[in-house]
Amino acid sequence: MVTAPKKVVPGDQICKYDETCVLGSGLHVHQGVVYSTLLGFLRTEQKGEVKEISVERVNTDMTLTALPKSNDIVTCKVISVNPRQVKVLILSVQGKRLPQHFRGIIKKEDIRAKEKDSVIVYKCYRPGDLVLARVISIGDAASYFLSTAENELGVVFAQSSEGAVSMVPVSWCEMKCPQSNTREYRKVAKVIAR
Repeated sequence: MVTAPKKVVPGDQICKYDETCVLGSGLHVHQGVVYSTLLGFLRTEQKGEVKEISVERVNTDMTLTALPKSNDIVTCKVISVNPRQVKVLILSVQGKRLPQHFRGIIKKEDIRAKEKDSVIVYKCYRPGDLVLARVISIGDAASYFLSTAENELGVVFAQSSEGAVSMVPVSWCEMKCPQSNTREYRKVAKVIAR
């Protein structure tokens, strides 16, 4: 019996690994758990007591261009902030919109290039901010590790905490609400016009 294909991305947890699993292409085992290593469709076929699993690529061109790679510039949306890190959803890579969102993490020490010890995370990012970041590496469970430790990287769009008003940058570390003139801290990206 063959089940309907399910879309998977690198790092997706597929199932626990045991002797009844036969792994095909696009999968690997780490600490007893099967993970996807490709963007594609999961194929599962039950043959008696044995379950054959593989990931089938649909479009090789899409796979190579749609996934964030090390050193790529990505556009992200901040979904949560805690004292140690910022969790984001990666929306586009090198200006190309992704067919689906990937998770990313900006660690406290990767927010700024200087004065890393004095960084206060909630003064740099807030949920809802749009951020430009550089991919450092792929982390665990499809979370990419990102950095904004360059002048050109950081918040490019933020809304005022008082309402749905777009804020404007006033320095490298502050944005201002044009209606109330309230200032809020951010790690502002120095956007260069091209």
